[in-house]
Amino acid sequence: MSAYALTSLAKADIFEIWSYIAPHNEAAANRVEQAIYDACEFVAASPLRGHTRSDLTPRPLRFWNLTHYPNFTVVYRPDTAPLHIVAVLHGKRNINRILEQRP
Repeated sequence: MSAYALTSLAKADIFEIWSYIAPHNEAAANRVEQAIYDACEFVAASPLRGHTRSDLTPRPLRFWNLTHYPNFTVVYRPDTAPLHIVAVLHGKRNINRILEQRP
């Protein structure tokens, strides 16, 4: 059993990221996708590794930027088991608005 669970919207985020990159470079899309899954495993091993962002949401969510792809952020609920990944977003998106619309 995995230490984390992707919400359906987080799965859609990952698919959208891959679909955006793949037409230009499928190998790069695969590397970014793998980095996202690796980051999810990393934060699941110690959920307090991420940081809060009160400027983006009052909810008790944590954020982790991918090490090799820092424009991408994994958003998760540290108080759940397995760890719930709420979103995987590019930093140029309106993260505040997106999170307001997600459970």
